[in-house]
Amino acid sequence: MKTRRFAWVLPLILALVVSSSFASDKSVQVNVLTKTTESWNKIPLPRYPKGQPQVTILRIIIPPATTLPMHTHPVINAGLLIKGELTVVTKDGKTLHLKEGDPIVEVVNTWHYGKNEGTEPVDIVVFYAGVKDASITVKE
Repeated sequence: MKTRRFAWVLPLILALVVSSSFASDKSVQVNVLTKTTESWNKIPLPRYPKGQPQVTILRIIIPPATTLPMHTHPVINAGLLIKGELTVVTKDGKTLHLKEGDPIVEVVNTWHYGKNEGTEPVDIVVFYAGVKDASITVKE
């Protein structure tokens, strides 16, 4: 029982050691791009699904003048727009406009689509926190 009571101590010590080692190296910069409990449309994120966790990282290139099909994500995902500009629109009309360098915490279980209205390709990296063998995207 006593071991469980203090099980939080080791992760705390490790976090302090790691953060202090970054702090002492003046060449390393750590910038928080986003830290949130809700998606970009202000809806609270759902609980993580039960099962064997599976992380998927996709680099998605969307050509100019391209609209993606309406789709939804059953899992939490977040991304960083590397290049270009992207507009994300939910089925109920909420809109988010992203530009180079912007982070996104994507909507979950909400129908939406993305569109590249620009003249250059969109380059976005997206991280999905799902469960092994489960879909990360479902098309309408």
